[in-house]
Amino acid sequence: MSFSFFKPSRPKTPQEIVKAIRDSLLALDTKTVVEVKALEKALEEVEKNFSSLRGMLSGDGEAEPNADQAVQLALEFCKEDVVSLVIHKLHILGWETRKDLLHCWSILLKQKAGEAYCFVQYFEEHFELLDCLVVCYDNKEIALHCGSMLRECIKFPTLAKYILESACFELFFKFVELPNFDVASDAFSTFKDLLTKHDTVVSEFLTSHYPEFFEIYERLLTSSNYVTRRQSLKLLSDFLLEPPNSHIMKKFILEVRYMKVIMTLLKDSSKNIQISAFHIFKIFVANPNKPQEVKIILARNHEKLLELLHNLSPGKGSEDDQFEEEKELIIEEIQKMSRLKNLEA
Repeated sequence: MSFSFFKPSRPKTPQEIVKAIRDSLLALDTKTVVEVKALEKALEEVEKNFSSLRGMLSGDGEAEPNADQAVQLALEFCKEDVVSLVIHKLHILGWETRKDLLHCWSILLKQKAGEAYCFVQYFEEHFELLDCLVVCYDNKEIALHCGSMLRECIKFPTLAKYILESACFELFFKFVELPNFDVASDAFSTFKDLLTKHDTVVSEFLTSHYPEFFEIYERLLTSSNYVTRRQSLKLLSDFLLEPPNSHIMKKFILEVRYMKVIMTLLKDSSKNIQISAFHIFKIFVANPNKPQEVKIILARNHEKLLELLHNLSPGKGSEDDQFEEEKELIIEEIQKMSRLKNLEA
C-alpha cells in the first residue's frame, strides 16, 4: 500500500514562485475583474502566491531564508516583468497581498547580482514605472502603499534623481496639501526624502532648477494650511543648511522676495512656525553681503521686527541659551541697519 499522499510537497523554486505570481496577476484581466466570483478566486490565488514569496524571502518558521534564492527571486521578477505587473495591478490587489508585497519590496530592492542591484537596474530601464508610483497618490486606496514603495526606491540615488528631474515631481506640491491627512502626510514624507536623502543629487537639482523650484515652494510656505506651512518651513531649513547646498543658501538669502515671506512667518500665530522662521531669518540678517534692498527692508521695518524678536522665546530647554545669544546678535544687527543713513538714496 502506498502512503505517498502523506509526503510533504516539494518546495517551490524561485522561478516557480515568480511564474505563479505572474500568471495569477495576468489572470486579473478585464473579464475576471467584472465577475465577482471569478475575481475573488483570482485574488485568493494572488494572495497565496505572495504569501509563498514572503515565506521564501523571510523564512516560514521552519526554514531560514536563503540569500541565493532571494537574488534569484529578484532576477526572475525583473526578467519576467513582474515588477511592472505588480505596479499596474496594485489597485486591484487585496489588503493582505499588499501587506506582503510591501514586506517583500524592500528586501527585493536590496538584492544584488554581481555589482548591480537587480530592481534598480530594472527601474533604470523602465523609469516610467516610478511616474506610475508617484501618480498613485491620487488614489487614496493605494496611496500609502505606493508611498512606501517609492521611499524604498528613492534610497537609491539614480532613482531619486529621475523623480526630481521628471515632470511628475511637481505633483508633490499638490499631493502634500490633499484633504486626506494621512495621504498628504505620506506624500510629504516622500517629498522630504527626495530633498534630503542624497546631498549631491539634491544640490545638482536645486542648482539647475533654482527659479522654478523656489517659486513653487513659496506656495507651501504661504499655504493657509498650518501643517503645510510648518513642515515646509522646517524642510526648507533642513536642505538649505546642508553643506553641499551652501551656494543655494547664499543665493536664497539675497532675495528680498523670500525674506519677506520669512518675515511674514515670523508673525505667524504658531510659536513653532515663528521659531523655525527665525532660524532662516537670522541667515538673511547675519549675511555680511546683504544687498541694499535687504538693508532697506530691515531698516524700514526695524521697530516691528525688534518687537517680534524681543517677544520670541523657544521656551525652556537645553537650546534656550544659544537661541537667546543668536537673537541678541540679530537684534543688534537690525538696530545697526536702522541707524544707517542714506540707505534709500
